Amino acid sequence: MSLVLSFLMSAWVTYLNLGFVDAFLQRWMQAWLKAWPAAAIISFVFGPAVNRTSLLLTRLVIRR
Repeated sequence: MSLVLSFLMSAWVTYLNLGFVDAFLQRWMQAWLKAWPAAAIISFVFGPAVNRTSLLLTRLVIRR
């Protein structure tokens, strides 16, 4: 999941910052190579808490 999210988000942010310039693909890949490890670490660190929270919220909604 971190691979896909960082791939798409880095494309979007690169586009917002630069537009479609000649070196877009190169800049995007540079940004993605830096974003993917950060996204993976964030996913591993916060994933369990996010999972617990979503399960709790699901149980609360189902009870209503």
